[in-house]
Amino acid sequence: MIITQTPYRVSFAGGGTDLPSFYQKEFGAVFSVAINKHMYVTLSHRFEQSTRVAYSKTEICDSIDQIQHTIVREALRHLDLGPHLEITTIGDVPAGTGMGSSSTLTVGLLNALHAYKGDIVNRHKMAQEACHIEIDVLKKPPPGSIRRGVWRIQLSALQSRSSRRRRAGSLSH
Repeated sequence: MIITQTPYRVSFAGGGTDLPSFYQKEFGAVFSVAINKHMYVTLSHRFEQSTRVAYSKTEICDSIDQIQHTIVREALRHLDLGPHLEITTIGDVPAGTGMGSSSTLTVGLLNALHAYKGDIVNRHKMAQEACHIEIDVLKKPPPGSIRRGVWRIQLSALQSRSSRRRRAGSLSH
């Protein structure tokens, strides 16, 4: 079983400097911090041929295409993982609070999926992958997460020392 713990973030200044209307003319910068509230993702092998995804709903699907949770579906596609997986997400903060919960989930899920595959991925690549899934594939850029601007949500989730993953009781940063 793999467990990832990824922090939420709070932005204090710079909101809007990462919008095209601003950064195409001026320099943009965002000041945000990771906080002591987290998104947890668990990932384990499933003995059945299906994939089980549990969040506020529970889905049991025979193929990736049937998964309704768009971030989970596209992350599995991105890393070419299929059936026989059980994925659970639990957050300290509810969705829709403006603390980057969808990006925190994307980063935590990618971290877990890479660990499952035995991959070691640096933080920059993980942020690129999270942006690719949220912006390029799902066409839902979260506020502040644009290709030419600052990837504030994804990077905040990755920069904290409390962003970690565990496998069978061991801890790695």
